[in-house]
Amino acid sequence: MTASEKAPAPRHNDLIYGLDDRPHLTATVFAALQHVLASFVGIITPTLIMGSALGLQSEVPYLISMALFVSGLGTFVQARRFGPVGSGLLCLQGTSFSFISVILSAGFMVKARGGGTDEILSTIFGVCFFAAFIEVVLSQFIGKLRMLITPVVTGTIITLMGLSLIKVAMTDIAGGFGATDLGAASHLALAALVLGTIVVLNRVDVPFLRLGAIVIGLALGYAVAWFMGQVDFASLPAVPLMSVPVPFKYGFSFDWVAFVPVAVIFLVSPLEAAGDLTANSMISRQPVKGPLYIRRIKSGLLADGLNSAMAAVFNSMPMVTFAQNNGVIQLTGVASRYVAFFIAGLLVVLGLFPMIGAVLQLMPKPVLGGAELVMFGTVAVAGIKILAEAGLHRRNMLIVAISLGMGLGVAAVPDVLRELPKALHNIFESPITVGALCAIVLNIFLPEEFIELEEDEFDPEASVLQVMQNPDVAAKGEPVPPVVVAQLNRP
Repeated sequence: MTASEKAPAPRHNDLIYGLDDRPHLTATVFAALQHVLASFVGIITPTLIMGSALGLQSEVPYLISMALFVSGLGTFVQARRFGPVGSGLLCLQGTSFSFISVILSAGFMVKARGGGTDEILSTIFGVCFFAAFIEVVLSQFIGKLRMLITPVVTGTIITLMGLSLIKVAMTDIAGGFGATDLGAASHLALAALVLGTIVVLNRVDVPFLRLGAIVIGLALGYAVAWFMGQVDFASLPAVPLMSVPVPFKYGFSFDWVAFVPVAVIFLVSPLEAAGDLTANSMISRQPVKGPLYIRRIKSGLLADGLNSAMAAVFNSMPMVTFAQNNGVIQLTGVASRYVAFFIAGLLVVLGLFPMIGAVLQLMPKPVLGGAELVMFGTVAVAGIKILAEAGLHRRNMLIVAISLGMGLGVAAVPDVLRELPKALHNIFESPITVGALCAIVLNIFLPEEFIELEEDEFDPEASVLQVMQNPDVAAKGEPVPPVVVAQLNRP
């Protein structure tokens, strides 16, 4: 064994390689490939959805390349650590589903006033660049943020995000917006094949198949669509060989109306990321209390925010710490942060070749829609799970009922805002903005109901922040709550 290869961590902690171990090359490459496969669909799908919904087909290959490229850079920053930036954990960074609905709202707003592709993208990335610094600031005050953004607020917003995207999934299942044969039997059959494959693979006992269910479902649907003659590769020869990352390639614009909904999501994302980082720390057998833990959370959230700003510079959607890679660590037994360097390298290399994005862009809408239905539905269920763990007593039920009702009501009947001034109309036409503001205001002004919790009732977000604010809690002999289970079940 060379000096650069440390001995594996003892088996009693369920890890083959610990956080600071250096696995041999074969183990490193194998683990890195599994992380990339587990996250690949999650990284590219938000860009595919955005490009498809906003009619940006000519730019989709480049945008997918940039999503992979900045995911690689962000993963390297998070694992390598640069001063106070980065958690130093095996945390993969990727584009976030949380921002899809608000980014689509911004894009449709620009498109409605006659803006072309460059104006749509320059506004989206300009708004995301400035909004990312909300998370940068909040990363240093994550404990105090809990007073404003409680689990009932977080759960309501996440539920709204998932539910508001179901329409996008169903439109794609039917053939895509503007399709002349909307609802054709062939479209529904393809979507059913993808959806059924994902369901079946999620119920098998083989961890690798469960982990790759969405990838396998999409690949199978793509192949069947090709045999059916629904995929045409004739345009691929025109795709350039390499993508050159160009900062703000489409220009730089800013719009306050588009900024507000995106900023709302950046208020919530630090709380989600804190849970993911805590889960990763526990799986990696790192402290989840004390100064090291608090510094790691703050540094990880700071990296999340700065990576999102960097993503906007390089023409990609905001970054977030992926939760699904915690499952890969458990599956492989490899928690070494040095694996993240290989993951980052693979993603950067993949991002330099737009042919990958061009091939994925040709994926028929029903194939993508079958997977979208699962992913967006899972987002909504994750929000419901947080609400259930927060406790749906009388006060919380009132907050959730009004917030969901307002958000979904605006989405269903947009004419309700028709008489508002144009600026207010543009802000409140987003169901996320309306629902989030209702939840935050009601949470502030409705008095708390003090309820004694049973031992088996657990609020993952509140527990994470309680440990962060009170590092001596665990020192008193009280067990640290099982955050890992709650976080691994999130999308």
